[in-house]
Amino acid sequence: MADNNRIVVYKGPGEVAVEDREYPKLEIPEEVASAKGMTREAPHAVILRIVSTNICGSDQHMVRGRTTAPAGQTLGHEITGEIIEKGNDVQFLDVGDICSVPFNIACGRCRACKERKTGICFNVNPARAGSAYGYVDMGGWEGGQAKYVLVPFADFNLLKFPDRDQALEKILDLTMLSDIFPTGYHGAVTAGTTTGSTVYVAGAGPVGLAAAYSAQLLGAAVVIVGDLLEERLAQARSFGCETIDISQEAPIEEQIADILGEPEVDCAVDAVGFEARGHGLGSREEAPATVLNQIMSITRAGGQLGIPGLYVTGDPGASDEGAREGSLKIRIGLGWAKSHAFFTGQCPVMKYNRGLMMSILHDKAHIAEAVNATVIGLEEAPQGYKEFDQGAAKKYVLNPNGYINA
Repeated sequence: MADNNRIVVYKGPGEVAVEDREYPKLEIPEEVASAKGMTREAPHAVILRIVSTNICGSDQHMVRGRTTAPAGQTLGHEITGEIIEKGNDVQFLDVGDICSVPFNIACGRCRACKERKTGICFNVNPARAGSAYGYVDMGGWEGGQAKYVLVPFADFNLLKFPDRDQALEKILDLTMLSDIFPTGYHGAVTAGTTTGSTVYVAGAGPVGLAAAYSAQLLGAAVVIVGDLLEERLAQARSFGCETIDISQEAPIEEQIADILGEPEVDCAVDAVGFEARGHGLGSREEAPATVLNQIMSITRAGGQLGIPGLYVTGDPGASDEGAREGSLKIRIGLGWAKSHAFFTGQCPVMKYNRGLMMSILHDKAHIAEAVNATVIGLEEAPQGYKEFDQGAAKKYVLNPNGYINA
């Protein structure tokens, strides 16, 4: 058996710590087993020694105290790892394989999984459809910002990299397959991005940058990224995006018209979510429906809106009572009048991760450069969270077991 685990834990608003936990067992959480009539014993599972694990903006929502996450919640759903132990029902993976872990936990057996809707698996979370590692209301699965993690239903969930040496050489790109690359790609796809599209991406955090990069892969003619922070906008420009500063006095429609010659785009992606802030000169007040209303305003009639940005059903820090339960003041009449299609929810990672892996392995995609992947140690995670919260234009990649060659 390996040594004890070390794992990142949410301690309360603004505070995380790295703590000792027991080495994981081949068992599923008690709350899942009892609610779903499953055995706790998990011969279908593996234990991974983590190669890389990333800090995500969704984690940051919890750390800010903007969800109902309790103190003690373990963190981390962006995981890449090496199999070091496997149950006797794991048939097609071996100890030593390095694999990407979709952040969606999925059984592979329910109706949703059979329809490739792995973001809403019915069997891995008693609270609702859909689950993830290290996240509030997601079934009690331990987080992956750690040295080791359990992955259930491993034959179904894991994406094995074909060559170990190649995988380690390209690990900073491949680590993005667990979440933000497929999530950004999903945002661009569900917005209808195709050859020649004009695309607006709200938010230049890691998911927004991944969506913008994905829009380019899909053949967009122009990708425009909007944000409040110049450092993040500069990162978007570094790989060929146009940018607009939404804190400026000029309306977004005018800034888009300056770029395109018209005030609308074909497609729009909301990569911000429920902690959106107001737009315009000097406006930094929280306004959770701002981005949703903005993308309806700037997307042409008949267009599509991809919404990978996170919206929650419980936000104790919301600015108004409705928003505390996820009720936002959305101009649905505008969307209806323009015949818009809205696409929301967790990205079904397995729908995209193999194709994106092949793009990375064959040098067609360099997502790590686009999102400014920055490697830190596991024990540096609390500092990484602080810097990310302050708007650092970086995607923090944790290196808990020394696999990544600094």
